[in-house]
Amino acid sequence: MQTITITLPNDRLAKLQEIAARLHISPEELVRAGVEDLLARPEETSQHAIEYVLKKNAELYRRLA
Repeated sequence: MQTITITLPNDRLAKLQEIAARLHISPEELVRAGVEDLLARPEETSQHAIEYVLKKNAELYRRLA
């Protein structure tokens, strides 16, 4: 198994931690579950989700580049 690292704005990290605490799991487990859910979707649905996320966060990605 490999490890990846992601960067989140502080407000998104806080929200992730809040949701994970409410579910009594670690933030890492919550992210892993989200990724697993995304990968389990039919490809067309996944493609729409990916396009949405990329479009929504385009400015953030430009600033991080």
